[in-house]
Amino acid sequence: MANDKKISAANSPHRKSPLEYTRNIGIAAHIDAGKTTTTERILYYAGVVHKMGEVHEGTAVTDWMEQERERGITITSAAISCGWKTKIGLFAGINHQINLIDTPGHVDFTAEVERSLRVLDGAVGVFCAVAGVQPQSETVWRQMDKYSVPRIAFINKMDRTGADFLGAIESIRTKLGKNAHPLYLNIGAEEKFEGLIDLVTMKAYVYDGKDPLGEKFDTVDIPANYQKQAEKYHESLIEALADYDDELAEKYLSGGEISQDTIRAAVRKATLSMDFVGVIPGSAFKKKGVQMLLDAVVDFLPSPIDLPPTKAFADDGGIVEIRPNDSEKMTALGFKLMSDPYVGKLVFCRVYSGQLKKGDTVYNPRTRKTERVSRLMIMKADDREDIDVAYSGDICAIIGVRGVATGDTLCDRSFEGILEPPTFPEPVISMSIEPKSKADQEKLALGLQSLAEEDPTFKVTTNPETGQTLIAGMGELHLDIIRDRLFREFNVDATAGRPQIAYRETITNEAMGEGKFIRQSGGRGQYGHAVIKLEPVNRSEGISVENEIVGGVIPKEYIKPTQEGIREGANNGVVAGYPVVDFCARIVDGSFHEVDSSEVAFRMAGIFAFKDAMKKAKPILLEPIMRVEVSTPEEYQGDVIGDLNRRRGQIQSMESKGALANIMAFVPLEMMFGYATDVRSLTKGRASYSMEPSHFEQVPASLLQQIVETSSRAVARS
Repeated sequence: MANDKKISAANSPHRKSPLEYTRNIGIAAHIDAGKTTTTERILYYAGVVHKMGEVHEGTAVTDWMEQERERGITITSAAISCGWKTKIGLFAGINHQINLIDTPGHVDFTAEVERSLRVLDGAVGVFCAVAGVQPQSETVWRQMDKYSVPRIAFINKMDRTGADFLGAIESIRTKLGKNAHPLYLNIGAEEKFEGLIDLVTMKAYVYDGKDPLGEKFDTVDIPANYQKQAEKYHESLIEALADYDDELAEKYLSGGEISQDTIRAAVRKATLSMDFVGVIPGSAFKKKGVQMLLDAVVDFLPSPIDLPPTKAFADDGGIVEIRPNDSEKMTALGFKLMSDPYVGKLVFCRVYSGQLKKGDTVYNPRTRKTERVSRLMIMKADDREDIDVAYSGDICAIIGVRGVATGDTLCDRSFEGILEPPTFPEPVISMSIEPKSKADQEKLALGLQSLAEEDPTFKVTTNPETGQTLIAGMGELHLDIIRDRLFREFNVDATAGRPQIAYRETITNEAMGEGKFIRQSGGRGQYGHAVIKLEPVNRSEGISVENEIVGGVIPKEYIKPTQEGIREGANNGVVAGYPVVDFCARIVDGSFHEVDSSEVAFRMAGIFAFKDAMKKAKPILLEPIMRVEVSTPEEYQGDVIGDLNRRRGQIQSMESKGALANIMAFVPLEMMFGYATDVRSLTKGRASYSMEPSHFEQVPASLLQQIVETSSRAVARS
């Protein structure tokens, strides 16, 4: 029996919930698909809260920031723990600990999703039953694929007009390329959505329409008018699972009876394979289907010991495998930083092995320093609970460690390896910022430094020509929230300039470049000489600088400074002074002086050689292109398309979903400022849109001169 499952020796006898009964999961989806409402219902049914919060009322537990409650959106991922005991299933009667992270859906806060998925074991993808797969759904799905996160899908909003459960599953199959199969079917839809049919037990769960909390439902036989459909999808589920479970396949082919536990075990195995997605219908707002979702989380999503070992990279280039075990050396990944007005800097950690105890000294391989953990706690959104020890598989927060950045490994001093940090996209938009009074200058600097530590996609720089402080982020909303937080949390009233586009430069031809740095002013001089070959590479391949010097024409000790010089030269291109991307520079020749050569001279030679080669390599200016999807009533379709065309948009696809038209286009970011207001005006407030960075394209010749002149004026003003 499942209840007799033995607890592995990896568990400490002191931990409350064994590794086998721990689930670290994230709730991820497109904006407004219902993630936070789903999380609120989970917390209520799990007994963490005694009153369900609502996003539209600003009372959701996980939307604790003032900005989140005012705007009705999730900005920062919130971690919270709860317990759940299933009545039926593989783990019936066993209490499980679910560590849950509710992530943002807006593309401006994609870093929150990225770093959460890096440390989670499983995820619930939430989809709207009307819209199906939306643009940000695809983005978070790719992020789940990147970190190999097994998942199940919850088709939410089954109570809405136009809800189509099977249509939403089909969009998962076609748009996301996943082998998606229903684990439940819906009984009714829209205002008649009243329950679910379990395709494993072949029973129906019908909710009591008079119960406002959604806690009461009857388990009954499948209604006669749904019997054929249920049998069809039950058969289809068994067929799909036969590809993943030999025992089930053998029974299916021989016509033997297949038990419910055999089916559940096969669903679990298939889900862990990353190739199968079980789908559940429901309505979080109307409080239906959430208990079944929790049962599926426990039964089908992995515990820490179900996953392959976590890999760490040793100094010698080798791989160190880490398995969850409370008696091994402690290793943890700091995946998020947060400033707390009461306790200071919080570092959120996922413990991968060993035990992290209050008062421990942890080692940071990046800084090669040790730091003491003064306090340890489990976070419950903005609330917290002090603990003495966190075990492998746990997600906790540390107070007391100072020199930690997002993605740092924290470990035992004798552990030799670094865990792979999460990766983050580069900012696409920037603006200048300055305090309204000189007295606020220092507070602004401290506030910006603190916010940049928390958010890896928020960058702060100083323009060397103008002396202005520049902030860069993922979108207008992102930078708007930053300004708001400066005012509320750091008491700084700041004025921002007009948003600036993060243009890039690149080359289209091969070219040779020569750089000489020779200074003679009495005594020892300076001599550096390098010849490089510059080659274009495919878009988004990045920068590489290769050493192809033979015969020692440039001594070994001067190669690295030359490479650094080339990379420094690439910070400011020759077209309009923007960073240069996507090239390969090869150092092919040069010369040195026995006495006068130095690292500084060769770094300068590298800069000059790069500038010389780039001028000859037919440089071009690139602009960021956004993937824009607009959902509008059909009567406004023509107006919306016309407006996108005026913004230099390229329409990629149009499809109808009921009375709505979905338009997908690629539009330059420069043309999308203020679009939220314009699209509302065009459609009388009835359209919605989403936008995410897609790629870079060459700036049209007609606009190039204008951009160059704008850049030159900014330099001249300094």
